[in-house]
Amino acid sequence: MNDTPSRLPLNRTAILLLVVALAVIWFVPLGWRHLLPSDEGRYAEMAREMFVTGDWITPRYNGYKYFEKPPLQTWANALTFAWFGIGAWQARLYTALTGFAGVLLVGFTGARVFNAATGFFSALVLACAPYWILMGHFNTLDMALSFWMELTLCALLLAQRPNLPARRVRGWMWVCWASMALAVLSKGLIGLILPGAVLVLYTLVSRDWALWRRLYLASGLIVFFAIATPWFVLVQERNPEFLNFFFIVQQFQRYLTPAQNRPGPFYYFVPVLLVGFLPWLSASVQSVGRALRLPRQPNGFAPVLLLVVWSAFIFVFFSASHSKLVSYTLPVAPALALVIGLYLPLMSRAQWRRHLLGYAAFLVVAAIGATFLSRLGDARNPNALYREFQVWVFAAVGTAFVLTLVALWLNRSRSRAGQPAVAVVFGAAWLLFCTIAGTGHDVFGTLSSGAPLAPAVRAALAKLPPDTPFYSVGVLDHTLPFYVGHTTIMVQNPDELAFGISVEPQKWVPTIAEWEQRWRSERYALALIPPQRYAQFVAQGLPMQVVARDSRRVIVEKPQS
Repeated sequence: MNDTPSRLPLNRTAILLLVVALAVIWFVPLGWRHLLPSDEGRYAEMAREMFVTGDWITPRYNGYKYFEKPPLQTWANALTFAWFGIGAWQARLYTALTGFAGVLLVGFTGARVFNAATGFFSALVLACAPYWILMGHFNTLDMALSFWMELTLCALLLAQRPNLPARRVRGWMWVCWASMALAVLSKGLIGLILPGAVLVLYTLVSRDWALWRRLYLASGLIVFFAIATPWFVLVQERNPEFLNFFFIVQQFQRYLTPAQNRPGPFYYFVPVLLVGFLPWLSASVQSVGRALRLPRQPNGFAPVLLLVVWSAFIFVFFSASHSKLVSYTLPVAPALALVIGLYLPLMSRAQWRRHLLGYAAFLVVAAIGATFLSRLGDARNPNALYREFQVWVFAAVGTAFVLTLVALWLNRSRSRAGQPAVAVVFGAAWLLFCTIAGTGHDVFGTLSSGAPLAPAVRAALAKLPPDTPFYSVGVLDHTLPFYVGHTTIMVQNPDELAFGISVEPQKWVPTIAEWEQRWRSERYALALIPPQRYAQFVAQGLPMQVVARDSRRVIVEKPQS
């Protein structure tokens, strides 16, 4: 259906070796960085609490009911803790697995729907896109959501191939419906709303009404509700306040109002995608232009048009939202990878040369820009951290630059058979660039996590009765509870636990004055306090003994009389 070279000049052994190499680079660094606030610490702690308490229905965060998101990732992380123990790499494993599986899935889909070359290059584009790499190594919900939405899209594409037996069409459509249900269990209604809206919009644009006869709506809805419904029924049965908060507050008000305080201009996601697909920008415009000129399949279905509609609608949908985060448009990445993957095999030697020279120049500019890191720093992140991070950035840029030069050398005398080697080396440059720089960011992550304080806090807790209260005074620390293995009692500031506190108000202390009374009267107690507030308590003569501290937090113990 297109003029992309249909055969790939790589045998199965070479492809297998590339997959193994990607797996090593992808998974080995998972434990090299500490968990960052707020998402990584939050979702790791929720899974730890689920695993420890054995309550797999009602999600809790820091001991309070937490219904902001469905439980699929919490279930997966809790199972990972049960199988491999509790730790940072275990908390990121599910996210990394879905990211890695997404690369393989886009390659498989490209090969089956288009041809082998498209499958290979699409997988390469996604595997080496900074957007996909970074989100695949960060414990947040958006990578898993993006994978299940990718499976929804890819299963639909695979089901609509011409001359496919009816049982295989039905099988792939059931996978499509099942993956939508898992997307809903990952992050809510957008797992159904976005694919549904894309399908309607695609139909209006393409006039492909026959597609609806091949969706297996009746049996598909049975599959969808069989997977998605049970948890919602059980959690509502145990928590009558769930449905209103989850659907009205979190699903609709979050999108329609600025209540979440995550504003951004309409063009917020433009730089996100530009940086997220930085290695392939020089080919992106040509990719879309050529893709839109491709003919339909014999059955009237237009897979490339669906990919473009999918990307455009999701981008506009989140751009119009009052709540914006960098990761929200991640579901467009697999579709864009397929569009770019259709074009890359057609690039000439001269086009690759210009592409590689441009990125070599960019890396030189990046190295010059990195020299200014040594001038940054403040009280929260001292200059020493930036200077240490600068070394990692230089290493990342240097590695990428050397590999880009290697790709230029390979491109000089290659035939078409050598094109994958050029692309692989260039892609490896960006994969290693992101991996090295991302690993180096832990110079900031170590301080953010508070993990270095955890051994002293755990030792103090071990000497005290199991029911010793541990207060969090005026602040919610998103990482320390996970590293300490102990929840905290909120004082004065509910932060994002306001809903949980509203339904279980007995679990918190509403004012500093009340907390001070408790602190003075209790025999055993610990507290996590911001440094500035700690200095105020010292000035007031409040009895406290420091257990551990850093520039962002002070952990104190009630002195024994």
